[in-house]
Amino acid sequence: MTSLDRPTTPEQPPGGPGAAGADADQKAVTQAALFDAFGGIRGTVETMLPGLLFVMIYTINKNVTMSAIAAGAVAVLLVIVRLVRKDTVKHAFSGVFGVGVGVAFALFTGTAKGFYLPGMIYGAGLGVAFTVSALLGFPLLGVILGPVFRENLSWRTRNPGRKKAYTKASLAWGLIFLAKYAILFPLYWWGDATQLGWLLIALKLPPMVLAVYFTWLFLAKAPPPIDVIAEYEAEEAAEKAAKAARDA
Repeated sequence: MTSLDRPTTPEQPPGGPGAAGADADQKAVTQAALFDAFGGIRGTVETMLPGLLFVMIYTINKNVTMSAIAAGAVAVLLVIVRLVRKDTVKHAFSGVFGVGVGVAFALFTGTAKGFYLPGMIYGAGLGVAFTVSALLGFPLLGVILGPVFRENLSWRTRNPGRKKAYTKASLAWGLIFLAKYAILFPLYWWGDATQLGWLLIALKLPPMVLAVYFTWLFLAKAPPPIDVIAEYEAEEAAEKAAKAARDA
């Protein structure tokens, strides 16, 4: 079988009129894959809604318990709706887990800031992980998106152009996340809980959109992914055909 780590040079589309079409196709495929990987519009709404509900209720009545229970209930409801509709639940389950931890912290500490703290620690940790992985030459974004593009980890040694793109994109994610939480943590320690909540909501989407845009920008210009799944399936079919020929 072909090794996933065997160095090769990916085929590039030839120059001329067809190259522009191939480039457009590559950008479209990259955009669709990123849209699916990060949940799309619906996944984004489901991620933001529980936190937004918590902030709104807490702003009105300052009741941490009521705010936390309402946020948790909405997160669970979103998962149930997906299960009933037989939709993918990976993003909803991820959201409900994060909200659940926040609810537990809020109820345990009795403070609204307790609801925000786990997510802030997680986000800052992701910023560090993205940055360090890029600097070490094993970009985290490549690990996350490799299966989405059916290339797994082949980009590490077989597709240096994509490794470079994943490194740049991971560094962009890391720096954007670290900048975001450099703004939020001082407010967590010294600011008002309501102000922190609304700022968290305001900074939920723009940094993510910016990071995804940089990812699309770098990957759309990179060589196309090597479909190692298709390679494996082709090799398996060839082996079966050869075995059938020998047995005939």
